[in-house]
Amino acid sequence: MKLAVHRRLAVLALLIVALSGLVLAGCGKSDEPPSPAPDYAKKLAGAPAPLASLYDQGNELLPGGLDAYNAQIASLKGFPAVVNVWASWCGPCRVEFPFFQQLSAKMGKRVAFLGVNSDDGEGNAKDLLSDFPVPYPSFSDSDRHIADDIGARYFPATAFYDSQGQLTYTHVGQYPDQESLEEAIQQYAIEGQTG
Repeated sequence: MKLAVHRRLAVLALLIVALSGLVLAGCGKSDEPPSPAPDYAKKLAGAPAPLASLYDQGNELLPGGLDAYNAQIASLKGFPAVVNVWASWCGPCRVEFPFFQQLSAKMGKRVAFLGVNSDDGEGNAKDLLSDFPVPYPSFSDSDRHIADDIGARYFPATAFYDSQGQLTYTHVGQYPDQESLEEAIQQYAIEGQTG
């Protein structure tokens, strides 16, 4: 009887260790090195002036909170916009970053891309941006005011704006692949459908 109990406890302990490993893998840093970023200068050459001005601030963390963010969105009127809400401690955010790298290089001449680094420390955010450089800036949002305003309850989240600057949809959670994100950009930003 005691041997059966010990075996059950051993199996239970192994299951707990295995599940803990899976949870930590989803929340922490990936051991895989990031893939190289596209050549943004080449890919985004000739972008319209409002987008070129935005991309002049590429990979920077911008201060100013919700007011500065709203002013930036308003300045992009005439272009659909996609906003990636992320945090350095968020494993799924790290998985998505290469999708945003590739799609901003591919679509950045007709769609504005922005980031929001929310509920995070500046040093950690800069470390992540050095691993995954993007051609667009991210607004610092340590108090979560921007994230809350656009409905990003959990991370990652992606907010879509139509060309008139109207929020059409906020997707909460990780996109499973680059193709799914590209389809959402087409539907909610470019076509302006509401979600």
